[in-house]
Amino acid sequence: MRALLVTSVGVTCAAALTLPLAAPALSAPAAHSASARPPSLSPGSPGSGPPAARADGAPAEANEATAPAEANEATAPEAAAPPRTREAGADALAGSTQSLPLEPLAAPSDRAGGRAASGQGLDRRTARPFSLVGVVWDDAEAELHGTVQVRTRATGSTSWSDWQDVETHNAEHAADLDSAERASGAARGATAPLWVGDSDGVEVRVLPEAADPRHPSAAPPLPEGLRLELVDPGEDPVPQPADDTIGRTVTQAVFAGNPVPPTTAGVPEVLTAESAAASAVNADLAPLGAAVIPALTQAESAEDSAIAAAGARPYIGPRPKIITRKGWGADEKLRERNFAYTRTVKAAFVHHSASGNNYTCKQAPSLLRSIYRYHVKSSGWRDFGYNFAVDKCGNIYEGRAGGVAKAVLGAHTLGFNTNTMGVAVLGTYSSTNPPAAAVTGVAKLTAWKLGLFGANPKGKVTLVSGGSGKYAKGRKVKMNVISGHRNAFATECPGARLYKKLGKTRTTSAKLQGR
Repeated sequence: MRALLVTSVGVTCAAALTLPLAAPALSAPAAHSASARPPSLSPGSPGSGPPAARADGAPAEANEATAPAEANEATAPEAAAPPRTREAGADALAGSTQSLPLEPLAAPSDRAGGRAASGQGLDRRTARPFSLVGVVWDDAEAELHGTVQVRTRATGSTSWSDWQDVETHNAEHAADLDSAERASGAARGATAPLWVGDSDGVEVRVLPEAADPRHPSAAPPLPEGLRLELVDPGEDPVPQPADDTIGRTVTQAVFAGNPVPPTTAGVPEVLTAESAAASAVNADLAPLGAAVIPALTQAESAEDSAIAAAGARPYIGPRPKIITRKGWGADEKLRERNFAYTRTVKAAFVHHSASGNNYTCKQAPSLLRSIYRYHVKSSGWRDFGYNFAVDKCGNIYEGRAGGVAKAVLGAHTLGFNTNTMGVAVLGTYSSTNPPAAAVTGVAKLTAWKLGLFGANPKGKVTLVSGGSGKYAKGRKVKMNVISGHRNAFATECPGARLYKKLGKTRTTSAKLQGR
């Protein structure tokens, strides 16, 4: 796979000369993480950082916690946990992950359902606060043939939710098979993440696929090393004053459908070298440390020839407002240090995150931080998988680091990450209609980003498969420039209801380009 690798060391060294030193963490719990996986140590590959990258490019393992099952069991399962408290300072903002090994469930007494073996899970238990759950296993190539269900207890309450299904078919949202990111040895098999909101109790069951009564021994076993991941997104970032520590005007994030987040929660975050590196790649679009890349008119966007590919004008849509990684509070120490690029952007694949619709737009940054942490710490990826995300209110978010106007190599559409971009609409749209604002947000984003590379949203493009469950490696496939994930892989993504909206998305996007 053709890709380019750029290290952020150069920009961070320059930025460090003008930045104050980061304040030391105010607290550092010593628990070790079983979720942490070794990064790829191949310095010449697009999916890895240099050997020293993990020391500086990942948070201390103190941010993670592996909680043995017995340590998390409550003596009175129905009792509410103590009131939630947060650590002050950087550790509170960073979030955390609890990784719990699953245990065998009692064998079912009723074999009428045809199950050949008992499943795995965990009984009801109290845990440290979390907001997102998922299940991972050792082998990224193994599939989970069965069902995963969880129920949770809202923090401070004694009532439990109903059982909720977790999407198990998630392997197609990943780096390409021949990529360094996939070959690093860090990747795990994983379900889709599920947003459950602020919770402090959990129960999970993983049941194997029902066996064919005629061939009960042929039922596939559950993958090895099943673990429940409980992700706490940490606190929202505190908006910085206009005159920040580096003497630049910083644009604060304002979210559609909600008031400006409060400014009193947590401790203001110093712009670290890692944050400066992630921000510097957008230096042509916004000041260093900006929480938002401001919108432009179509004329202004077309005139910005510094970032547009040769011949792209005049069909460049107006640049929409984009909330940066700094704006949604990405912990830049989680990801691999280097940025990985592909040659161009020929197409956009639209996804749904399959994380459920039970979030508010004000919670979208927390959801993003949770998915980001789940992708990196639990699933073993180098960074957030998608290039962009769009919430139900139409807010557009920068995804994988490397620059919103650049051809950043993502891990979103197995077999077709090269020369494409991935956009995830936050939510599950199999049987729920996506909000009009979200569909419009995708149209605005693609009109601008595809326009930078001369792509027509209503056009067709030929892509070469890197190997997927639908197309063999090396096969040339003709697709719509704006396609759904299911066009590249045998998957239900982006959900039937969102998929039906892609025709309108193409038309609106092309119109915004002036076609």
